[in-house]
Amino acid sequence: MRNYDVCGLGNAVVDIFLELEEAEFGGLGFEKGTMRLVDLQEQQQLLARFTDMPHELQLVSGGSVANSIIGLSQLGGRGAFIGCVGDDRYGLHYVEEFQSLRINMGNPVIFGQSTGTCVALITTDAERTMRTCLGVSSHLSDKHVDEERIAKSTWLFIEGYVFANPETGQHAIRKAIDIAKHHGTKVAVTCSEAFVPTVFGDAFHDALKSTDLLFCNAPESQAITSTEASTAAFHALRGMVPNCVVTDGPHGAFVRFDGEEVHVPAFSCHPKDLTGAGDMFAGAFLYGITHGYSPAVAARGANFLCSKVISQIGARLQLDALPLWEEGIEVNRADDVGG
Repeated sequence: MRNYDVCGLGNAVVDIFLELEEAEFGGLGFEKGTMRLVDLQEQQQLLARFTDMPHELQLVSGGSVANSIIGLSQLGGRGAFIGCVGDDRYGLHYVEEFQSLRINMGNPVIFGQSTGTCVALITTDAERTMRTCLGVSSHLSDKHVDEERIAKSTWLFIEGYVFANPETGQHAIRKAIDIAKHHGTKVAVTCSEAFVPTVFGDAFHDALKSTDLLFCNAPESQAITSTEASTAAFHALRGMVPNCVVTDGPHGAFVRFDGEEVHVPAFSCHPKDLTGAGDMFAGAFLYGITHGYSPAVAARGANFLCSKVISQIGARLQLDALPLWEEGIEVNRADDVGG
């Protein structure tokens, strides 16, 4: 029996959101819209800079694939997650939140270690600039991979960022894929960032050989296929992976799944924070295809939830997800919903 719709494998990171005026952001000297890895000391110094100022630090448990599993859970899907946290305040916050979301994390706490954090600086133009300290999340290795949870899941969903750790993360990915294939669990992979297939291409492309479904955005798809347009990349991916989704922001999403190929338009909105759009899409799409919806309807619902996520601050949807899903798929619902 499959107890879970999706089991995620990824970095467990607490997102710390901070809204800044342009002048405040300019004083940091950061390049807007970038994500950079930092060590624990540098992250602590950045947070200390705002401790005595009138800023509210919003803590939300996340990480790329973790956000997707949360989205799936908010819709009523059954999720599990494999990742590592420390025994500090952030790690305990993470475990408590996942318990409240009914996501099976197993026993992720590693004593004496610091939990990964991502400081997301949100400016008035809806751009996010991130500084990420992976902490103990980067210790994720094959010894943490739980065979039972993968075996009891319909899908295994692997985070691209984990490829960026050849010493431990890549071993975890290989073991997880081997377990999935042994138990008939389908494998999905999200690219996470364009640098993943560029810098860690051998491991990434090796995993693609065993992947049933790939999620990537337009720049990532072009990096994987060495093409210069999302449409060309989508076609090139036909020869690399059986099913794929290429999201392209306001231009919608290209979907090929279970023999169906379709382009699904985006929904117009007024973005406040682009954090987590791709994560929500993946989680909602996986919810759709595991709950009897056609690929086109699943992508439509996912696009609608994305429009709601980027219209707020933070990667986690703050409204009830299922009514929004129903609203998003309402058009032609009777024709497109599967058994």
